[in-house]
Amino acid sequence: MTGVLSLRGLQAFEAAARSGSFVAASEELGISAAAVSQLIRALEEQAGRKLFHRANRRVVLTEAGMDVFPQLLNAFADLRSVARELDGGDRRSSLVISVAPSVAMGWLSARLPDFLRLHGSVDISLRGEDDPVPFERERIDFRLSYGRSHYPQHHVEDIVTDAVYPVCSPAFLDKYGGALSTESMLEATLIHTDWGPSAASFPSWRTWFEKAGLTPNRQMQRGITANSSMAAIDFACGGLGIALGQGLFCADLVEAGRLVVATKQRLLLANPYCIYLPQRSANRPLVTSFKAWFAAECVRCVESPALVA
Repeated sequence: MTGVLSLRGLQAFEAAARSGSFVAASEELGISAAAVSQLIRALEEQAGRKLFHRANRRVVLTEAGMDVFPQLLNAFADLRSVARELDGGDRRSSLVISVAPSVAMGWLSARLPDFLRLHGSVDISLRGEDDPVPFERERIDFRLSYGRSHYPQHHVEDIVTDAVYPVCSPAFLDKYGGALSTESMLEATLIHTDWGPSAASFPSWRTWFEKAGLTPNRQMQRGITANSSMAAIDFACGGLGIALGQGLFCADLVEAGRLVVATKQRLLLANPYCIYLPQRSANRPLVTSFKAWFAAECVRCVESPALVA
């Protein structure tokens, strides 16, 4: 090895190693993935060591790469911290939160004032979006996703496994004498949810009735279809029918008496809800505090006694 290693090459290496791909690194650095690859190849030639194993669209650190990555990670974290101080910014007072649209819409927005009362003045950017999300390009600090397989390069923590419950308004239930059997629910108006890309892993009325021991028929497919879980719950609140509501979203409404659980049978979701944190944010006190507060809110709803009373 001769000369001083390229700082730009080291920056490309650190971003690619942290994100697990040249594409993600290119988004963060504002250059093309090909340029990232060229910078790293030049760095490898200059250092006389191979730093990555390249496999399809992903890259894996070699032993040499793993030896130097932790030091570079800390070094660039320090540089970014210095840059923020010179710029007058304060990352400790800002938080970029990314959640599914249904979580952002009504559920989290209604709870954020409580978090702000506990933690004082915080600049919050709340993003309601589906997976995948651009962690580095948008400087996301916190991501809630359904399932563990979305972002293997980031720290992941299971929060809670939710379930769906057949819920309707008290007035709707009164039409059936205040109670519904599994068989009589076939004659009621069912509210279906179009879950979107994750549909295969979310329960449907068909799977709910199958678990109840009823043979699937066309009646199970009739009714009203909503394009989000929150919309389905809104329809149920309005007395339009019975929805399969997630405990996370309907617990407050059941506790308030706006919804009732029509029958005791529930269906567990196939995957847990998980929090993903990028390494640059995982140890920030504000992120740690928000994660703990957010997880407690999720568990409180999912484990609400009102759902199983």
